[in-house]
Amino acid sequence: MNNSLRTILCSMVWLLAALGGVQAHPHVWVTMKSELVYAADGTVAGVRHAWAFDDMFSAFATQGIETKQKGVFTREDLAPLAQVNVESLKDFDYFTNARANGKKAEFNPPADYWLEYKDEVLILHFTLPFKTPVKAQSLDLEVYDPTYFVDFTMAEKDPVALVNAPKQCKLTVARPEDLASKPGAPINEQFFNSLDASSTFGAQFANRISVKCP
Repeated sequence: MNNSLRTILCSMVWLLAALGGVQAHPHVWVTMKSELVYAADGTVAGVRHAWAFDDMFSAFATQGIETKQKGVFTREDLAPLAQVNVESLKDFDYFTNARANGKKAEFNPPADYWLEYKDEVLILHFTLPFKTPVKAQSLDLEVYDPTYFVDFTMAEKDPVALVNAPKQCKLTVARPEDLASKPGAPINEQFFNSLDASSTFGAQFANRISVKCP
């Protein structure tokens, strides 16, 4: 099996997040930072994500990738893995849902994306441009996996930033509760395996970002 194929197969773990094909929930942990990017005219242009995967997933995903220096992965080394990860995420709306002025806002595919390897952790960077930039008085985003295969957690420090936003805009963030804190929550594997990308179960673990502008 060549290294390119091994890279693609490793990346399919991310796709399995939506298919429930691995026997654990959550199975992948992501620490996220996000930026809401505004254009000069005050419209919201897109969302810029940086998702740091847990060390176990990072170690698995980088197996078989040839590098000039052992344990050091450049952006070029990780480019095939980044491409397949992003292409897989497309079918699940990049786990990012947005509403502008109360209406669902659609994204175009990522304008740019790459993986970096830092402190033995993979970090996926990508920017989601809105199909139609909008001057939003209210912008609400939710980031979550509907199957709860992937657990998204906001970074402890500065998890969300506004880039070039009008000065009057106010940002609020809300972190989800842990599954264990929800009494009576169904946690058996049969239940999780019945979930798919259309499920609403994972919404209760959504990271919520809200921006209000005059």
